[in-house]
Amino acid sequence: MRKSYDFSKSVKNPYARRMKKQITIRIDMAAITYFRSMAAERGIPYQSLMNWYLVECAASKRAPKWHSLL
Repeated sequence: MRKSYDFSKSVKNPYARRMKKQITIRIDMAAITYFRSMAAERGIPYQSLMNWYLVECAASKRAPKWHSLL
């Protein structure tokens, strides 16, 4: 390692605004099983698939059907 580094020509991370935040949530096993099987078919991590689905829902302003959950 160097004793000092020159950051005068550095550029701001363009992806910094899209950083993810780790949280803890409770998810039904049926939902986890569903996303795990879909992710396995596509060869991607199930948590990434769940995140992409939630981002897509938020972007399209898709609201849950609460009446079917109650």
